[in-house]
Amino acid sequence: MIRAFVAVDFPEEFHAKISAIQSKFIGPGLRPVDPNIVHITLKFLGDVDEAQLPEIITALDRLDCPSFDSRISGVDAFPGMKNPRIIWLGADGDYSCIHGQLESLLSKIGFKKEPRKFIPHATLARVTYLSNPRKKELISAIDPLRDFDVGLMNVHTVKLKKSTLTPQGPIYETLHEVDLP
Repeated sequence: MIRAFVAVDFPEEFHAKISAIQSKFIGPGLRPVDPNIVHITLKFLGDVDEAQLPEIITALDRLDCPSFDSRISGVDAFPGMKNPRIIWLGADGDYSCIHGQLESLLSKIGFKKEPRKFIPHATLARVTYLSNPRKKELISAIDPLRDFDVGLMNVHTVKLKKSTLTPQGPIYETLHEVDLP
């Protein structure tokens, strides 16, 4: 079994900007994501039998969506700033075609459709524990970042990724790439 997901990677020139954003709020009670592997998850597949990979790859190769530009900007939190659990960076652009087709294609081979509305985003940090003073400090640090603009990128490749969890953080390996026209 492997842990797998479908994602859009950020261009290398975004990594330093992501690190700069994280430096504004990282501290006790937060587990940051390595800025070099921050990405937009389109579909989390979970634990997958390796024998199913060819079927997944065939489904991904059926994606028929045009490439598009995406503005990466704005820091926020899930489920909200009153009780932040995930600190994330927003992504504007037409992700609806890719996400809709992924849900449809992958549901045909046994993956459940996500019941929640898809919000394109990249996880910057996970909250492990926040005291009330630390929560207020975090909210104050994030507030000026709500309009922070990382930049514009062209979404032209969708990747099937393998995630290996380690004590030092996840290691991602690209298993397959689909180029969008």
